[in-house]
Amino acid sequence: MLNRFKKFISDKNLFTPEHRLLLAVSGGVDSVVLAYLCYRAGFNFSIAHCNFGLRGEESEGDEKFIEQLAGKFNVQFHTKRFDTQAFAGKRNVSVQMAARELRYNWFAAVCHQEKYDRVVIAHHKDDEIETLFINIIRGTGISGLHGIPLQRDNIVRPLLFATRVDIENYAKNNKLLFREDSSNSSDKYIRNKLRHKVIPVLKEINPNLEAAISRDIEHFQQVEKIYKEAIGRKLAKLIVKRKNGIEADVRKLLRLNPAPVYLYELLSPYGFNDTVCNDVLKAMIDDRTGRRFFSATHRLVKDRLRLIITSNTVSGEEEYLIRSGMKKLTEPLSLTVSKSKAVSYSIPRSNRVASLDFDKLKFPLTIRKWRKGDAFRPLGMKHKKKLSDFFIDNKFSLIDKEHTWLLTSGTDIVWVIGYRLDDRFKVTDKTKNVYVISV
Repeated sequence: MLNRFKKFISDKNLFTPEHRLLLAVSGGVDSVVLAYLCYRAGFNFSIAHCNFGLRGEESEGDEKFIEQLAGKFNVQFHTKRFDTQAFAGKRNVSVQMAARELRYNWFAAVCHQEKYDRVVIAHHKDDEIETLFINIIRGTGISGLHGIPLQRDNIVRPLLFATRVDIENYAKNNKLLFREDSSNSSDKYIRNKLRHKVIPVLKEINPNLEAAISRDIEHFQQVEKIYKEAIGRKLAKLIVKRKNGIEADVRKLLRLNPAPVYLYELLSPYGFNDTVCNDVLKAMIDDRTGRRFFSATHRLVKDRLRLIITSNTVSGEEEYLIRSGMKKLTEPLSLTVSKSKAVSYSIPRSNRVASLDFDKLKFPLTIRKWRKGDAFRPLGMKHKKKLSDFFIDNKFSLIDKEHTWLLTSGTDIVWVIGYRLDDRFKVTDKTKNVYVISV
């Protein structure tokens, strides 16, 4: 096992004895065997353990056990405790998804702080096969057929050559102590149902199931590479990158054949599943403008002839103050502020600069998002106009509107920032002091 381990790492060029490794160790047989193999192979490593607080005293026992294991190897021990249940509720995701996000975010932070070169995970061949079936069940498309990646960024999995039986035999033959996770025996989770009920039946049909599926996974990986390159070339011709996300031409998308496949590959990296992709396609075909779709991380808007995808972080509740005497603002926009005498001031012709009559302003000024019912008097007009009508006249998309900020004085809109001043606050021949705000 040790020789196979070292050969696999060398053949796949995963890491060398010179690399600083951070080993993710839960306390189970897989990660404990990984730690012993790294120790006996002479690699330079530390141990990291996540205490998700999901199993009470059992979780506490895991942490203590792994701390002792790190002491036995005389390596640095990193540990972190998480309120996983609270995080899952806040993000509206499953506990398993929450634990995964917490784990990998923390690993990334530790690597950055401590200058580790690799995060080493104990996934093995059985995990890869289970993941393949889970992806098929969830309908993840061709990208779900490639199993668990051997390496992604700085995360590596040097046990993918071994089966669970290989690992358990190594632990037994070397009399290694490890912790049993009580949740592994429960069929509450999909992975455990596959492990305990489905895969044993498949192995009765084909005793060499692991080898057969491993060959299929290698084939899927090669096919996926060709597929992604071909899809990517097509999508690149109809995608425009914007500051807040991307836009895609609806007409060009619908001309692609088969359109559902191209649409899925466009949207799935942003967390949209197959069901949502089908709904988006219907909105495209029916030419329904204004439809919104959400994933856990992104929002999609069907706006006229475009699909607009942005990060799902826009909120209409933020307010930022500009107090008299301030010279600069960095949130939510980068603004510079100055004041000068009107007699020496020349008004620039730029929508990115607001030249205002200082004596008409009420401080502090407020920067906020637009709200239903907002109205102002656009520069050059004598009557008020609803902001929603101003957006329509200037062909603002829904995303444009949501990313537009207003400068207000009291209850009055002074400036639709970057677009139009309010006529009541403009500089006139009666202005004595000019207040200048530049984006």
